[in-house]
Amino acid sequence: MRSIASNRVLSILGGGQLGRMLIQKAIDFNITSRVLDPSGNAPCKDLCSEFMVGDFNDYNTVMDFGRDADVLTVEIEHVNVKALEDLESAGVKVFPQPSVLKIVQDKGVQKQFYKDHGIPTSEFVLVENADDITNHKAMFPVMQKLRTSGYDGRGVVALKDASSLTKAFNEPSVLERFIDFDKEISVIVSRNENGELSHFPVVELEFNAEANLVEFLFSPSSLSFELEERAVAIAEKVISELGMVGLLAVEMFVTKQGDVLVNEIAPRPHNSGHQTIEGNIASQYENHLRAIFNMPPGDTKIIKPSVMVNLLGEKGYNGPAVYEGLEEVLRIPGAYIHLYGKQETRPFRKMGHVTVLGESLEDATLKAKKIQEILKIIA
Repeated sequence: MRSIASNRVLSILGGGQLGRMLIQKAIDFNITSRVLDPSGNAPCKDLCSEFMVGDFNDYNTVMDFGRDADVLTVEIEHVNVKALEDLESAGVKVFPQPSVLKIVQDKGVQKQFYKDHGIPTSEFVLVENADDITNHKAMFPVMQKLRTSGYDGRGVVALKDASSLTKAFNEPSVLERFIDFDKEISVIVSRNENGELSHFPVVELEFNAEANLVEFLFSPSSLSFELEERAVAIAEKVISELGMVGLLAVEMFVTKQGDVLVNEIAPRPHNSGHQTIEGNIASQYENHLRAIFNMPPGDTKIIKPSVMVNLLGEKGYNGPAVYEGLEEVLRIPGAYIHLYGKQETRPFRKMGHVTVLGESLEDATLKAKKIQEILKIIA
């Protein structure tokens, strides 16, 4: 029987809400956490054992930070991969591996990876600038996505026809043929160094059209058993083909014709898994830790139907955050509030989430919609 040391150190690049919730779980495993983030007021600041202010895109800063780590992980993929490659070569366990991050950082490379490995995804072409798009008018309508640096709805624009080109990015991008989808779903999978795979049940996502951010998440999904099985198989194929160690969120479209297509992946805990903290036996954060420290995966079964609602900063407000209606939400049975420790709000900034458990998905949904109406983040 393998013994496990109780004084392990986890170094995390990024100190946002994902790192915050990861640290909260790491404490249960006696794992000490160190964090590097460019902001001195990052949400992780007061939870970790050591907090460093620095640029996780700077080679020397990342090298200095990661040199003594037992395991180094990320809560954001936009980090200095060259430093991580050199740390890995020096014997540091870096999960997800730098080779995975290089694929994920560039949406063009990511899409080509799907194509090369027989993973279903939407039709796409790569363009260098806005002028290039005129050579692909036959694809309209399309989604244009910046190849690098886009996240949380940024770096994505819908181009319906040639008249939309005034909105196009003039940078290297991916053009994806528009998918007339029926549902947007996510499957979160994990894989440890021994190659053990685990997956969470499929969830459905509902997006805020204006901000292109997840607004509601529904667990379990309403998909047929056959479609769920297909989605899980695709997600497990992606993480296996990557050879990745850690947690991977695979966002997919289900088309009106019944096809399941990969949209994007995130090699870390993800917004589409927050509900697992209360809604599942093991959370996504627990299974990420289990994977990167090469422990067996936890039980991912659903405890109760759940709905997660993201708490976004209200339009028209910038400044120190004020939570209006919080006390009323605290009176709602089955509502679990997670605030992210961000001092400043701005329109559509992710400030927290609430997971609602119910005896049925309909019950949880009604409560979640009510919470969205009640709880407002203003300044």
